Amino acid sequence: MASLWRYVLAGLGLAALLAGILCVVYLTAPQAPQLAAADISRSKTTAHGLFVASFEPEKGVIRQGELQSWLLTLKTVAGAPVQGAAIAVSGGMPQHNHGLPTSPQATDYLGDGRYRIDGLKFTMSGLWQLHFAISAAAGSDTVVFNVLL
Repeated sequence: MASLWRYVLAGLGLAALLAGILCVVYLTAPQAPQLAAADISRSKTTAHGLFVASFEPEKGVIRQGELQSWLLTLKTVAGAPVQGAAIAVSGGMPQHNHGLPTSPQATDYLGDGRYRIDGLKFTMSGLWQLHFAISAAAGSDTVVFNVLL
């Protein structure tokens, strides 16, 4: 009978030790930023206030796992379309610490400040960031859009 109690006490001690380890791991793990708090607006002023940028999927729907085209519209703060801009695109998933799986590029100027961005692919659900470096006659500026899938 005494050996049975030893096994019960040893089991309870082991369970308490495992529970303590799980608590320490949970409480010390870095917490991801709240996805619900991410700014997912599709129109915003660039970092230095030179342009107003809007960003939307060309076909109106965000598709996961497929190559797609998006439209970046650039206007001056006065509302005039920005023509002849050079646009560099980068980004990735900040919570996963990796970049985009493709190399999207501005491929066409469609008029009225609209530029087609080809080669975007979102491979998984979560928060993606797209960074645009813009150079035009008014100067150089940047803008970051959050895309939540």
